[in-house]
Amino acid sequence: MSFGAFEAALAQAVADGKIAGAVALVTDRDGVTYEHAAGVRAAGQPAAMDAATVFWIASMTKAVVSVAALQLVEQGKLTLDGDLGDLCPDLKDLQVLEGVADGKASLRPAKGFVTLRQLLSHTSGFAYTFTHPEFLAFSQTQGALDPNSGSRAAHRQPLMFDPGQGWIYGIGIDWAGIVIEAASGERLDAYLIRHIFGPLGMSDTGFALSDGQAARKASVHVRGPDGALIPIPFGLPANPEVLSGGGGLYSTAADYAKFLRMLLGEGGGVLSARTLRSLSESHSGSHKAGFIKSAAASLSNDFDLYPHMATGHGLATMITPEPTGDGRSAGSLAWAGLANTYYWADPEAGQGGVLMTQLLPFADPEVLTLLRALERGAYGLD
Repeated sequence: MSFGAFEAALAQAVADGKIAGAVALVTDRDGVTYEHAAGVRAAGQPAAMDAATVFWIASMTKAVVSVAALQLVEQGKLTLDGDLGDLCPDLKDLQVLEGVADGKASLRPAKGFVTLRQLLSHTSGFAYTFTHPEFLAFSQTQGALDPNSGSRAAHRQPLMFDPGQGWIYGIGIDWAGIVIEAASGERLDAYLIRHIFGPLGMSDTGFALSDGQAARKASVHVRGPDGALIPIPFGLPANPEVLSGGGGLYSTAADYAKFLRMLLGEGGGVLSARTLRSLSESHSGSHKAGFIKSAAASLSNDFDLYPHMATGHGLATMITPEPTGDGRSAGSLAWAGLANTYYWADPEAGQGGVLMTQLLPFADPEVLTLLRALERGAYGLD
């Protein structure tokens, strides 16, 4: 390992006002092998970034909730390929959005039914407004609610294609959270505490913050017209009707590293060895996965880390089927969160990493450069 280039780049990014601060961590199967923080939790404020800083991890929630769903598959309470409509009636009689013109949506009945495998691999057809322009237009003209509101009604959305016939990044794992509640009889937060956070010792991860955790939370930032970082008010709904299985968790780098060690094969009694091995298999078929063509520039830039690689999506994460060129092995697992938090887990090498900051829009070029430098340092390439 050699992190001099990464640390210099991070220090420069903070000094130049590109980011307020960040926490980076590398772990192997036995524990943390590298941790570094720089900058502050909120621009213009003195509290320094450190190992205890709490971040909104957004879509890094997805891997955790996907693992919870796979636990229920192992127990026989869910199946990967069954019709979920009987368990969740809201998933019956779905429609496909064919277009929006003159403020009117063209919809047709979906062919086939949505399965858990499709929800977990983003092949169900559910989208986000920032990942599909026609769905954004539908939401604007039809008054569709934002799933981040925590409303069950906001999740009743049309599909962008028939189930299984494409790949689009969307609310599928929010639906998986609803399915987990129906199959387990437990609210999602309670289920995760009992079956994932407790066994793995993830005491700083959850949907709601204690007073102590709130005091350690980093602010989400945007850039003003002059490029200066501006902390913005941000918070998820308190006690929502639907907890966001796709993006509602807060965590620390060290806590998330405990989850990564489980993915690396430590297990922690959370998943069987067979299921862990299967996480490196793509379930998105011939469809390239793990990219975003942004339909809302305020939320996300375009994102495709490996445009020349046939990246896939497994049952919990994006899959890189080839070596990345920056260290990671073929079959590595990776994804990210909207406010520029990132992780990878490389089961072949037994190594994972986390880079966390809080900045919108997603896929910030400066942070992606830092992520690459962290990976190269972790594998001793710099």
